[in-house]
Amino acid sequence: MEPATPPEAVSHRASPRLGILSAIGQSLHRLGPRSMIRNPVMFVVYIFTIFTAVVTLIPSVFPDLTGAHFSRSYFLAITVILFLTLWFSTLAESIAEAQGRAQAESLREIQVGTKARRLLADGKAEWVDSKVLRKGDTVAVEPGETIPLDGDVIEGAAEIDESMMTGESSAVIRESGGDKTSVLGGSKVLRGKIRVRIAAEPGESFLDRMIRLVEGARRDKSPNELALTLLLSAFTLILILVVLTFEYMVTASAAISLDIATLVALLVCLMPTTIGGLLPAIGIAAVNRVSYANVVAKSGRAVESAGDLDVLILDKTGTITTGNRIAVEFVPAIGIDKSDLMANAALASAYDDTPEGRSILRLAVRRGVAREGIRVDASRILPFTPERRVSGVELANGREILKGAVSAIEAHCGSMPEELTRAAQDAAGRGMTPLAVAVDKKPFGVVLLKDIVKPGIPDRLRELRLMGIRTIMCTGDNRITASAIAKESGVDEFVAEARPETKLELVSREKSAGRLVAMTGDGTNDAPALARADVGLAMNSGTSAAKEAGNMVDLDSDPTKIIEVVSLGKQLLITRGGLTTFSVTNDVAKYFALLPAIYVGGGGVGFLNLLRLGNPALAVISTLLFNALIIPLMVPIALRGAPFRPRTAVELLRNNMLVYGLGGLVSAFLGIGIIYVGLGYALGTPTIAPILQSITHFLGS
Repeated sequence: MEPATPPEAVSHRASPRLGILSAIGQSLHRLGPRSMIRNPVMFVVYIFTIFTAVVTLIPSVFPDLTGAHFSRSYFLAITVILFLTLWFSTLAESIAEAQGRAQAESLREIQVGTKARRLLADGKAEWVDSKVLRKGDTVAVEPGETIPLDGDVIEGAAEIDESMMTGESSAVIRESGGDKTSVLGGSKVLRGKIRVRIAAEPGESFLDRMIRLVEGARRDKSPNELALTLLLSAFTLILILVVLTFEYMVTASAAISLDIATLVALLVCLMPTTIGGLLPAIGIAAVNRVSYANVVAKSGRAVESAGDLDVLILDKTGTITTGNRIAVEFVPAIGIDKSDLMANAALASAYDDTPEGRSILRLAVRRGVAREGIRVDASRILPFTPERRVSGVELANGREILKGAVSAIEAHCGSMPEELTRAAQDAAGRGMTPLAVAVDKKPFGVVLLKDIVKPGIPDRLRELRLMGIRTIMCTGDNRITASAIAKESGVDEFVAEARPETKLELVSREKSAGRLVAMTGDGTNDAPALARADVGLAMNSGTSAAKEAGNMVDLDSDPTKIIEVVSLGKQLLITRGGLTTFSVTNDVAKYFALLPAIYVGGGGVGFLNLLRLGNPALAVISTLLFNALIIPLMVPIALRGAPFRPRTAVELLRNNMLVYGLGGLVSAFLGIGIIYVGLGYALGTPTIAPILQSITHFLGS
């Protein structure tokens, strides 16, 4: 059977176009009782909307609830505005999910028509549809073919295009052995032949889970979101009890008769409907923002945990430092000319293809060593081995030139000059790594290699400290070198000479103290710690075990992405907290606009009528309409997230109260007043004079 033509790669990183019509249709579909009951606050509004609709259409069903002067148009207006309140709340969630669905559609195109060459027990191969593959099956993939499902390379090496998911045009290398064996279903082999052991069942691959997540189909509420929902539900229940007794209080004290529509409007306006309507959209949009950063969160809980972190555990190599040590200086032994040391160090590095070896060559050439003198074609290569811990060359004349750890060269030569030992210790104290060079078992000097701290890392770590997050660097380097790098980068603590199990011990220790912990990892040995951490960011280039254990996967395989994830988590919490504050202060303003207006003519509370709303029915409709319209007006903030920059807790609280607290009060008074005046003119009963008098009186006082 011939292989199917691989589908064209489609990058999901392009900004998804918002399907407005799709979102509107979905929002109307969500108005069913099964969807509404998941949001207790809006479900109460849903029940009363149906109730007022029934009273409006068939007033004779509840003759005692319609009041002495039943007005069908008034009841109809209340019902329509209540319906708009419900619709705007479902529309906010649907718009957030529409962004995810646009992403998911581009990802689905990757899965179309994928075939696989499955290897049988007898060594033969058969072409099968990817849907029939099972975990543990082995497939062979050649250049131009698509990897059918997630798995690990168990044989061979290949250059793989993952741009359809990561958006990066550069291909990646995956090979058997080590920690870079994991491959994604839907990625394409460009060069090389590999055998892949399938690590996921059909429908449960990384791509499938990513599609479900961005669609919002399996979004679990986080603990904080559940707690806030419970609080809002309790608050709503209390308000229902208050409003149920309100009619008797008003009748007894002010001789005013209220109809059921006014009481329902009063309840809905005082309920936290703004945050209740926006809460689901905030959570979905947060997951979407994380996915735009090329990070796949397996749950909304992981995103929120990132915002609540207490401790961040970071690798040194590749996260804090660039990972490639660079030669910066040659220190010769007494009696050795520096030019001889440089020439021999270059010869020892001639066949060393590591970044460190290449940097020694570059530095030697820059310092004057002729390139022609580094040719060692007739030499015997002495490769690095864990046992010897040295590498170099043996020239045709029998001369042996080696470089390696100071302790290894000392063991090879039998001794080390005191000045070189001091130079090595001093270099380690400054965060450098010394490599000794020996010629025919005679120490010639040391080459100093420096770990380069990534640009911007000290500033990012300072921001984390400002947010109250403690950073711990974990490295296998000795304590002196680790201390120097820690001081230069600005981490709060460090763990030196770390073993593979050190991360797990570190995570367990911090969690036992009641702290929320985040860490990154890519190897199978990192999997236990990733699973134990509250936020485990696994690298896409790592093993399947690491990606399964973590609750986030970075498609770019950039360990520093954890810092960006923390910022996105903080933004989620600030957005939710800010809009909750806005909703509460909005409700306070509605109280001062609505209750005094209802009491007009009853006396006793006229001083509370700050807006001087003289028409009770118009005041009720204006306040209720503002209560509905404020939800779509706040949708952009819910989707984009509140502006965030690192601040202390006190500064965040002050900013929250000034921007969202005061903003909620002012916007409600202005909004209700503008709607009241506009409706008054539309109905032919101008109402602006009392409001202007109120403003003039306020300014004069």
